[in-house]
Amino acid sequence: MIIVRIIGWIMLIASVAVCASDILASIDAGSLSFMATGELWFGLHQTSLQIVEPAIARHIPVIGPWLWHPVIATILTWPATAVLGAPGILLVYLARRRPRGMFS
Repeated sequence: MIIVRIIGWIMLIASVAVCASDILASIDAGSLSFMATGELWFGLHQTSLQIVEPAIARHIPVIGPWLWHPVIATILTWPATAVLGAPGILLVYLARRRPRGMFS
């Protein structure tokens, strides 16, 4: 459970960093703007983004092409802060330390 909690915290920290970047970019631009998940991924590692689409379409039987275009392509257009933050919060919550009862 500690590994899941650490991954959740890393995702939350990355979400806060992207949010701070979005705030600074919004201040510079003079209007509210959010970085899309695909834009973040492209900026971090362009080659892997270009390789993942054909890999999923070819190597996941039956649902591969369907999985990329309606599902993953849509998620890549969502704000990166939300895509990193929501699962991060969920992982941290699910892997939290629970108080031990008297008889546990």
